Amino acid sequence: MRKTIYFILLAGSSFSAQYTDINIIKEVKVYKKGVVVSAHPLSSEAGAKILRMGGNAYDAIVATQLALAVVYPQAGNIGGGGFLVGVKSSGENFSLDYRETAPNKASKDMYLDKKGNADTDLSQNGRLAVGVPGSVAGFFATLKYCNLPMEKLIQPAIDIAEQGFAITYQEAGLLNDNKSFFEKQNKNTIAFVKKSQWQQGDILVQRELAETLKLIQKNGMKGFYEGKTAELITKEMKKGNGIITLEDLKNYKVIERKALNFKYQENEIISMPLPSSGGILLAQMLKMSSFENLQKYQQNSTQAVQIMVEAERRAFADRAEYMGDPGFINDKTSYLISDEYLKNRWKSFSFSNATPSSKVGEIILQPKESTETTHISVIDKDGNAAAVTTTLNGLYGSKVVVSGAGFFLNNEMDDFSIKPGVPNMFGAVGGKANEIQPRKRMLSSMTPTIVMRKGKPFMVVGTPGGTTIPTSVFQSVVNVIDFKMNANLAVNSPKFHHQWLPESVAFEKNFPEYTIKNLENLGYKSERWEQLGRTEMILVDENGTIHAVADGRGDDSVAVE
Repeated sequence: MRKTIYFILLAGSSFSAQYTDINIIKEVKVYKKGVVVSAHPLSSEAGAKILRMGGNAYDAIVATQLALAVVYPQAGNIGGGGFLVGVKSSGENFSLDYRETAPNKASKDMYLDKKGNADTDLSQNGRLAVGVPGSVAGFFATLKYCNLPMEKLIQPAIDIAEQGFAITYQEAGLLNDNKSFFEKQNKNTIAFVKKSQWQQGDILVQRELAETLKLIQKNGMKGFYEGKTAELITKEMKKGNGIITLEDLKNYKVIERKALNFKYQENEIISMPLPSSGGILLAQMLKMSSFENLQKYQQNSTQAVQIMVEAERRAFADRAEYMGDPGFINDKTSYLISDEYLKNRWKSFSFSNATPSSKVGEIILQPKESTETTHISVIDKDGNAAAVTTTLNGLYGSKVVVSGAGFFLNNEMDDFSIKPGVPNMFGAVGGKANEIQPRKRMLSSMTPTIVMRKGKPFMVVGTPGGTTIPTSVFQSVVNVIDFKMNANLAVNSPKFHHQWLPESVAFEKNFPEYTIKNLENLGYKSERWEQLGRTEMILVDENGTIHAVADGRGDDSVAVE
């Protein structure tokens, strides 16, 4: 499947030719060449360009993330955070945690009013919602695995920001839909607002962001966490009720963690450990599903979906009770993914009816909200692989653009449990394990994952989607391993999602109706969603042929070395 969009090449008034030739490629098959799959064709091409310059997968993943901060401002970022899972050609694996942290002045009751009620507007919008950004530190932490210097990796992003690029139909719609939110949070002029409506093909130029990127290029990490940019961030905090200080920025640290490894169907799964819940949830869901020999059923059949929904239900109940920043809690990962624990957890499963969520955890009513994150999958010709999921949390994060610096700040503080039992913007409930504490990392659902087969990368996969991330990755993995689907079908088949609470199962609008009706007859509640996730997948067969697919649900695109 190949989707191509062309815009007429224009000349900028004061710069060289602008980025207006947009070529969206949905699927490629190549032999022992590097490929990049991301949410935007220009960011994927930025990564592929670096591969052609002699960079490896880690060079490409840094360049792609930086380009996404320019061309995909709703989730690509330098004002947010993320996770990287990597496998070197030697087989060594690692993970980098550059999740945002709570500022020093943060407290567990900071979003409660005088009556003790949670004010989710404060945790989701404006300056108090912002956690200390980790993305830029993450880029520099990745350099130890790279071939090229940051000076070269950041240049494609600078070029696009400075010269401008033509926005797609989807991007124009998002900017128009969020204009009032941008104006509410930003009294100064920002690049993302104009008097008339944005149209497909309009040129978005971000000169302030280009200058910020140049400071990073020139001064390294200090070009962001100290000096002019840091001062602009703290100045932005003072325009509202923000609490990030120069000290918070200067003291931010990336943590290199031991990746979460477990076996599934003769494959080794490598995913993200806490403070991401994603790896644990993936392990739990895959292992519980295996108890019912999932592979003997058809994909999206009533039996297969029921097994998977019930695995999702139990895993998400555990998320709420046990998971948080491992530096602040008793990390029970090994117990939670053990066969003994999961077999006991699975005893209440029955094909005859839905398991009430009250049977697997204390029930608390909660709303359903939308979500925005972004994922990148990369493999190079030598077999180095990288999966990164990065985010501002909500769509355009806090909606606050740093005046004079040109980038959005996250609203990641909402991913803490702002009050036990109160759901965040994605409907996820949390308890004491994920309460707010200074310098703590908020729990995440991001699930960058690499599947190994016979000691080599077989699959690189991930998706955006808040709490739908682990369930979409779960389905993508079993679509390939259990249901023997190719990458295109595995990515683009309709998906479903359940997260313990709310009780209902969300189905994409094109999901088989007969399966939904059969599940409703067993006591399942259902609702229809427009879409679930935007998965980026790379599969490598035993002969070295690479099959890369960008999700058809958006402007996602593949680029080749």
